[in-house]
Order: sequence, then C-alpha cells, then structure tokens
Amino acid sequence: MGEENKAGADVSVSGQSEDALVGGLTEGAPGGSKVGERKLEVKMESANCSAAAANGAVGSQRDRSLVPERLQRREQERQLEVERRKQKRQDQEVEEEKSDFFAAAFARERAAVEELLESGESMEQLEEAAARLQGLQKLLNDSVLFLAAYDLRQGQEALTRLQATLAERRQELQPKKRFAFKTRRKDAASATKVDAAPGAPAAEGILASPPPPKEEGGIGSSFVFGFSNVESQVLEKRAEELHQRDVLLTELSKCTIKLYGNPNTLRLAKARSCTLLCGPVSTSVFLEDCSDCVLAVACQQLRVHTTRDTRIFLQVTSRAIVEDCSGIQFAPYTWSYPGIDKDFEGSGLDRSKNNWNNVDDFNWLARDMASPNWSILPEEERMIHWD
Repeated sequence: MGEENKAGADVSVSGQSEDALVGGLTEGAPGGSKVGERKLEVKMESANCSAAAANGAVGSQRDRSLVPERLQRREQERQLEVERRKQKRQDQEVEEEKSDFFAAAFARERAAVEELLESGESMEQLEEAAARLQGLQKLLNDSVLFLAAYDLRQGQEALTRLQATLAERRQELQPKKRFAFKTRRKDAASATKVDAAPGAPAAEGILASPPPPKEEGGIGSSFVFGFSNVESQVLEKRAEELHQRDVLLTELSKCTIKLYGNPNTLRLAKARSCTLLCGPVSTSVFLEDCSDCVLAVACQQLRVHTTRDTRIFLQVTSRAIVEDCSGIQFAPYTWSYPGIDKDFEGSGLDRSKNNWNNVDDFNWLARDMASPNWSILPEEERMIHWD
C-alpha cells in the first residue's frame, strides 16, 4: 500500500510537472502565471522589433530611390551649365571672327579709297571712290551690333575724314568759273543802271535790295553747296539741285531750311533755333555745335556732336550716335512732300528699317542705365505742322 501511494504521488507530481512544462499552465500550477506573462512580453518585443525593422527597410528603400533622382537632377544641371558655357564661348568666337573680318575688310576698302583720292585725276575716279566710300559706310552700319564702341568710333572718324577729302578733291577738279561770266553780269548791271537813270530812286532801290543768301560752292559747284551766315530766312532747294550732292549748312540763325530731294551727305554746323527738313540722304548726316533746333532727316547714319536741346525726327538705317550732347530728343521721321517716294528709291535707303530710337552715346557706356543726354520725344509733343 505504501509503494502504491508513493507511485501515485510520483505520478501526480510528474503529471503536474509535465503540465507545467508542456504549457498547460493553470492558476493552480506553481509559477505558471509569471512564466506566461514573460513569454507574452517576449513575443510583443519581438513583434515590435520586426515591425521597426520592416519600417526601417521601407525607409531605406525610399531613400535609396530618392538618391538617383537627386543625382539625375544634379547631372542635368551640370550638363546645362556646360552647354551654356559652350554656347557663350562659341558666340564669343563668332563675334571675334566677325570683328576680325570687319577689321580686314574695312582696312582693305579704306586703303583703296585713299589711293583713289590721292591719285585720282578725273571725276570718274572720284565717283569710284564715292561708291566705295558708300560701301564702306554700309559695312560699318551692318557691323554696329557686334563692334566695340571704340572700334565703332574709330571707323566713323575714318569715314568722316575720307568724306571730307572726297569733297575737297571734287572741288579741286570741278570746272573753274569763267571770267567772261562775271563780265556779263557787270554789263547787265550797268545796263540796268543806264536804263534806270531817268528814275534815280528806282535805281537806288535796285542797288539797295538785300543780296541773296550766300551759297557754299556757288552756282558752278558740282557737288558741295549750301547756305552760310543767314538769319531769319526761309531757304529751299529742289530735287534737281540736290541730287547726290554734299550739302553744307553753317552759321544759320532762326532759319527754316527745306531740302526737297536726295543729297549724298548733309552737314549742319553752328545753327541756332533753326528748323531743317530734308529728304532722304544716301549716306551720312552730321550735326555739330547746334542748339534749340528741330530736324527731320532720313539717312544711313546720323552723328550728333556738341549739340544741345534739339529735337530730331529720324529715319536711320544704323544706330544713331551722340557725343558731348545734352537734351537731345528723338522721334520717327514724319516729314513728307510730293516726290519723296522717288527720292527714297534713288537714295538706296530701306524704309522698312528704322532705328530712330536705338542711340549710342559715346559719353555714356553704362549698359544697365539709360543715358541722361538723350531721350524719346513724348508722342503728344510730336504733332508738328511742317508747313
């Protein structure tokens, strides 16, 4: 009996131990509750770690996917910058090539014109020099956009000297006035005096009449002519008188000058409070030492020097140039007269191309600020009755 009880006890104890070890934990099993709680905590910590590891893996994968995008953007920006630098370098090379071409072509044509002017003994040679000079002016006008201000100034000064030399050579070769012509004028004057003898006051009136405005070059001048030292008069020239001639207007005061036609060049100097209206000029217009004037001119190139408080209604192929000026105002060319279309055709000017508001001031080289020396004439101030 004692052994059976002992065996039963062992079985009972072993049964309890087996239940506890296998996991059949009951409240009656010693330490069963604590062991279960511990296993649950372990399982929860393991689950949290797994979730954190999974989230970390997803974030790492997302970061890895963002890295190539950033690298791609950076690479694209780098390539764009390389292309910009390359394009800038190519543009600079093109400008340098254009400048070199201009310098070589200008020097070659300039030398040819100078040779013609020095050795020219006939009007035909001077006409060839004039044609080449006009081509030289066109070359300079077409190169304004890429030439430096210094190169542009040097080129224009060279052209001005050549045009002055051409005018001098034309005057040297033009036919001289005959003395007999003056004699006939004296004879005619004597005849007038004789005929008017019975009426002495009438003769005095004829002799006392004011002389006509002085003309540069006179009637016999083939190319250079104009007006000088005139005050408060209306001065006019017609197309047949102006055609391809060099017009010089100097020391005029309070005059109105109307040039109906197509001159070759036009120069206005030392004018005060004058109005100048001119048809299309084939080459250049020069304005120097003038004040309080109004001009309407059409030309290839305009240069204004030491001038103040002047309004210019302009049609110009290239960019206008001002130097040592103040108070210059620009507006589009608006003057018209019968026959102006024919004069434009003869001048060779392109009426569809007008740079009236593109002006280079040689005394103002700042590109980020407008020059204070010139401005655009307001539209409400452009209504002028030319007649």
